[in-house]
Amino acid sequence: MKKYGFRFEGLKVGRFFVFCFLLFMFSSCAPPTAAPPANTPIPTPTPEFMPCTILPYATDVTETMSAFIDEYAHVAGPEEAPVTLLVFTDFQCPGCAVLAEGLSQVQDAYPDNVRLIVRYLPDVPFDRSALAIQAAEAAHLQGKFWEMHDFLFTKQPEWYGLAPTDFPAWAGEQAAGLGLDADQFEADFSGEVVAGRVQQALQSAGSVSPPLLYINSNTPYSGLANFSSLDQMVRLALLEDIKFHTCPSWSLSPTRQYIVTLHTDRGDAVLQLYPEKAPLAVNNFVFLAQAGWYDNIPFHRVEAGFVAQSGDPSGTGYGNPGYYFTTEAAQGLAFDRAGLAAMSNTGTDTNGSQFFITYAPAPQLDGQFTIFGEVLTGMDALEGLSTGDLLLSVTVEER
Repeated sequence: MKKYGFRFEGLKVGRFFVFCFLLFMFSSCAPPTAAPPANTPIPTPTPEFMPCTILPYATDVTETMSAFIDEYAHVAGPEEAPVTLLVFTDFQCPGCAVLAEGLSQVQDAYPDNVRLIVRYLPDVPFDRSALAIQAAEAAHLQGKFWEMHDFLFTKQPEWYGLAPTDFPAWAGEQAAGLGLDADQFEADFSGEVVAGRVQQALQSAGSVSPPLLYINSNTPYSGLANFSSLDQMVRLALLEDIKFHTCPSWSLSPTRQYIVTLHTDRGDAVLQLYPEKAPLAVNNFVFLAQAGWYDNIPFHRVEAGFVAQSGDPSGTGYGNPGYYFTTEAAQGLAFDRAGLAAMSNTGTDTNGSQFFITYAPAPQLDGQFTIFGEVLTGMDALEGLSTGDLLLSVTVEER
């Protein structure tokens, strides 16, 4: 399991949906030669994997994304970056300027993990779109495309209202400030090379309206263009590479005790798990802890007097380990006190990796979430948590 920054490196890009439902064959004992004595427990066969539902997973369409990289594309970021952002844009489009700012912030936040591919999608109603492309391509010939790209979007309100006949002089005046040779820029602006590149860009004009953004996918992104929303999508894209594509192995022994220690940057907390009452949740938690899933991940939700929640390496609160498993509701368990550990879910039978620990009784949660353990010591450390604090690791002791 590779890590970067807060968690990952490496990603399979693209997305298509394949649902796999695993059938489990339970081993059987040989027929007894005689009936067992009364009240003698009959051993329960143990499956190789715990039952779960595998979720849709990403597949590699790197070649599809790379097909858009040609002599007319502009690319920034490492070639082997795990996340590719493909944007079709227009310098005069107001929405494109908003998106450009968000993408720039994403690039700054993930310099080693994001590759940006920019292609033009001129919007026919905008009468200065082609002129702005001329300016960007003239700057490109001097190795300054990205400087002009950022400048045109940042200064869009300044040149948006210019008459088309005034734009060339305005662009020429800006060239020197961007480190360009002004005379060379003026010549290239009206030259054949730039004209050819602009003509190529105009061939796609009018097909659809810009901007169009693809994030490791064949499906256009339809969310907000601000950094917070884009950052969330990048984090979830990065999570894909460490998800599991099979159900967790079954290693739980209901006759053993399982003591786990949550190591946080506010201190340690020791929990006892309930294998006899919530075997699926306990087996899953132990499996993920031993696989390193819970290493260096945030508590993405901390509400005083309610719960502290973690278990999503992306830190978005929307991540999962690649599968769901059934909700367990053992008799006699209720959210009647602080210090109970339970699986988080988005509905019945959607348990994955996220869990929470209660800070107080929460009877409104009864019957909806699997309680799988309780805090023995270290509640003070958990109560000192804030959103964003880290779960450093989880150690498991089997007795």
